Amino acid sequence: MAAAADRTIPDVIGPGLTVLFVGINPGLWSAATGWHFARPGNRFWPALHRGGFTPRQLHPSEQDTLPGYGLGITNMVARASARADELTPAELVAGARTLTDKVARYRPTWVAVVGVTAYRIGFARPKAGFGPQPQPLAGARLWVLPNPSGLNAHFTPQTLGAAFGELRAVIAGHPPADRSA
Repeated sequence: MAAAADRTIPDVIGPGLTVLFVGINPGLWSAATGWHFARPGNRFWPALHRGGFTPRQLHPSEQDTLPGYGLGITNMVARASARADELTPAELVAGARTLTDKVARYRPTWVAVVGVTAYRIGFARPKAGFGPQPQPLAGARLWVLPNPSGLNAHFTPQTLGAAFGELRAVIAGHPPADRSA
């Protein structure tokens, strides 16, 4: 696994996507396999299914089927590391600029960043929270989701699925009820 440090993996991206999911950066397991969110214990693929984006839970090796569902994957920072906290703020800021360029080029309808801390640092929005963001990104609507890493114990598989489901409901034109009322 150590040999996978600093490797990059190809994006799953193309024009006309409904949602471009944005990871923080590839982990070593992903870099070693070439598949996004590949580490056993990462909850991205279960959350994607529980949230209603795929008809069944996909294996990371099936990532190339995502564009058929209108979905894609990229990362804020391309280089792999053992933990996202190994990235510098400068890398996240540069990654945000690169992401903005990708979104301008491929024009997805939605961009969903999976990691609020990386989003806050990369886009200089220290108070950003989960859910829809008021600022679009290169013309795309923007949503922030929890990080699905197994290291993020604040969210269970069920709550991650629900968070992904909120985005899916809004895309489908069925926004969740206002919880503040």
